[in-house]
Amino acid sequence: MNFHKIDLKTWPPAQMFYYYSKMAVTTFSVNISIDVTNTRKFLKEKNLKFFPAYVYIISKNISKENNLCITEKDNDVGFWDFLNPVYPQFHEDDKTTSLLWTEYSENFEEFYENYTEDIKNHGNSHGVLSSKGIPPENSFVISCIPWFTFNSFSLYNHGIKNYYFPSFESGAFYEENKKILMPLSVTVHHANTDGYLLKTLFENIKKDFSEPYSWIK
Repeated sequence: MNFHKIDLKTWPPAQMFYYYSKMAVTTFSVNISIDVTNTRKFLKEKNLKFFPAYVYIISKNISKENNLCITEKDNDVGFWDFLNPVYPQFHEDDKTTSLLWTEYSENFEEFYENYTEDIKNHGNSHGVLSSKGIPPENSFVISCIPWFTFNSFSLYNHGIKNYYFPSFESGAFYEENKKILMPLSVTVHHANTDGYLLKTLFENIKKDFSEPYSWIK
């Protein structure tokens, strides 16, 4: 992973970044519904799990947008090549969750294999963090509430100063007009994310869910 410093003197969103990070720190959440019909069907045919595919699609599309990978490091503003997903593991025995992470790979098969190994080796470990330990600094949070669906969901800042990575939450599937839909909420920092960037992100996410054959071999 590489950190790329941004030249604030020539970066077009510099004024917006300064205002929303220094003058009026602001996060906001947007909720949409995603048609996952094709992806669920394709995964079932290949005997693959949905959750890692969902995590992959989100990680892939975040990592395509430099602005979504922005952070402050050593007093410099810059962006990472990619972000690693951090996700919860639910333990049936005591109904608690532990955070686990998997290194992102652009190749779905490689990412799926990494995820499977992480679940095998660390999925049953308890505590706030799994036995894999602290995630790398280029990591974002993605989760799922599988027990119910929702129309709206909001997350608050993680309490980390200068935290600009997006956070994602999905809910239980529901059927509408013979399609399987999934609620999806994203919470972002206004300093590096605006409505147009989210429009592009959502379009790409929806495209991947509608065309699973383009990224699953």
